[in-house]
Amino acid sequence: MIKIVEKFEKIVYAVLMALLMLVLIGSLVDLVWLLYNALLIDTPALLESRELVAVLGAFLLVLIGVELLDTIKAYFKENAIHVEIVVLLAIIAVARKVILLDPTGLSGYEYGFELMGIGIIVAGLAGGYYLIKKAGITVVSGNPDEK
Repeated sequence: MIKIVEKFEKIVYAVLMALLMLVLIGSLVDLVWLLYNALLIDTPALLESRELVAVLGAFLLVLIGVELLDTIKAYFKENAIHVEIVVLLAIIAVARKVILLDPTGLSGYEYGFELMGIGIIVAGLAGGYYLIKKAGITVVSGNPDEK
């Protein structure tokens, strides 16, 4: 029964990898389209602040996808999760949120609470990353016999 579950798990990871590759292709096409419009059509050879935010957001989204694909690939190959990569992926995702943060639709208090929440998340992730590096933990095995 364990072998059947492991085979099923591998199939699920393979499907996830294929779907993520499709999403990455779409995200990359979107990034190229944004750059093309921003640099050649809207304001030639000049990026306005809103265009720069959109391009950076799309760029970080592609980077998050690539890192996530790397995590799934590592699990597929080694049957282990790279904890350090997962924490870095979360840090990149929070950085993307900070870059794309638009305070225009929020009141002062809402914006302040959102920034405080993001700050707490960043501090937690940074602390977790520090502890992972200090402890030398980089891989968590998916096999219970190897723990």
